[in-house]
Amino acid sequence: MIIIAEKINGSIPSVGKAIEAGDADFIRNLAKVQSEAGADFIDVCASVEVSRELETLKWMIDIVQEATDTPIAVDSPSAETCAKAIDFCKRPGLVNSVSMEGNKIATVFPKIARTDWQCAALLCDDTGIPRSAEKRLEVLEALMQKAKEYNIDPSRLHIDPLVEMLATSDDGVNMIIEVMKEIRRRYPTLHVTGAASNISFNLPARKIVNQAFVVLAMNAGLDSVILDPLNRDLRGLIYATEALLGRDEMCIEFIQAFRRGVFGTQPQAPAKK
Repeated sequence: MIIIAEKINGSIPSVGKAIEAGDADFIRNLAKVQSEAGADFIDVCASVEVSRELETLKWMIDIVQEATDTPIAVDSPSAETCAKAIDFCKRPGLVNSVSMEGNKIATVFPKIARTDWQCAALLCDDTGIPRSAEKRLEVLEALMQKAKEYNIDPSRLHIDPLVEMLATSDDGVNMIIEVMKEIRRRYPTLHVTGAASNISFNLPARKIVNQAFVVLAMNAGLDSVILDPLNRDLRGLIYATEALLGRDEMCIEFIQAFRRGVFGTQPQAPAKK
């Protein structure tokens, strides 16, 4: 499972406060602990006014790169900002994200075409978020045609079928699961991604809902996920599910992750005398 660490995001109150205060140590520590927890990418999202978003992103990316060599996931609703922020990164990372809306593809794909950068892509277009699996798959095909035009290998793309709130869904997660399975069938080397926490907005006991969704989604082909890598229960669940699905020979990864302390009961510090 590819882990995209979600905690450096200005929409999180504590991070927003650190950004406004210029608290580099807070950002640096978040980068360090997420990297040590095994994140494959560290998402960096400013969530500030457009007029100062790029400047703030540069400040945040510089701090993260001081703390860790883990690649950056450049995160902004603006494709232009993502494309410009690529230049701040010392090594190839992930653009989060593009879609078939407006000129997003035309802005980002030429920038990453001849690089090792990866890219998350949402299955929506200028008509909005499609309400059916068929329509989302039509967007997928349009997106893959663009990737072909720019010679971007499918293995560099993380397709987000757009996980929405369970509380407002007519059929639970059935439609999303159907889309994930079809993505995996049509394009076996594509990554299927999503934000695990989106499913549980406006529900109590959100962590339980998130965990249940990740298990179902992994069975449908999810192999990349945006989450809190410090959530030990969720990390353990992911390793266990990979083993149960036959993706972890002899449960070696599960056992090694447990021994590293990625999940399971943390040892208690000896009591002071």
